Amino acid sequence: MNIVLVHGAWADGSCWSDVIARLQADGHRVTAPQFPLTSLADDVARLRHVLEAQDGPTVVAGHSYGGQIITALGTDAPNAAALVYIAAFGLDEGEALGALLSQGPTPPALEHLVTDKQGFIWLPETDFVGHFAADVDPVRARVLHAVQQPVAGSAFGDVMGVPSWRSLPTWYLVAAHDEAIPPAAERQFANRMGATTVEADAGHLAMVTHPAEVADLITAATSG
Repeated sequence: MNIVLVHGAWADGSCWSDVIARLQADGHRVTAPQFPLTSLADDVARLRHVLEAQDGPTVVAGHSYGGQIITALGTDAPNAAALVYIAAFGLDEGEALGALLSQGPTPPALEHLVTDKQGFIWLPETDFVGHFAADVDPVRARVLHAVQQPVAGSAFGDVMGVPSWRSLPTWYLVAAHDEAIPPAAERQFANRMGATTVEADAGHLAMVTHPAEVADLITAATSG
């Protein structure tokens, strides 16, 4: 099966490395491209480009803001056969990230976001290591912080159209100790999607700390 992995904000494709190795060992063809994070439209265009290059049905997995990207495929999802959300946003039609996050207390990982002069948002090292990557070895967490890609602030205001999960089978991994997306919100996303759901004893970067569980869920999606 073809598998495309979509990273989120403040990350890059390498965050999937341990998951990729497991999926490749099982014979899957895996692609984990870099997304520009310059706008939601740009990110969705990149994903469609990658999906069009696949040679058949493809499982698409997204982490965090990567869930926003795979959701925004809508009904135009070439080759996409199933969706897997890993501690990811799964918005419904008419919702926006910023409005959703403003409904409750700011998650600890997002309390001190830094917006630069170009309108891109960065995570400071203290919050990245202490909360965003809370259960990652601190040495590795600092490396992940060093390679973070900032996300355009406009992405928090984009309103979701018809979500792709309305027409595709869906799986969801809830990270029980997530400090970037409240676990209760993840459970709500999964429930309204009707997703096949598992829960991992993980922080936000579940694919880094629990790659076997993440790979197992993606593998389950390849079997339908």
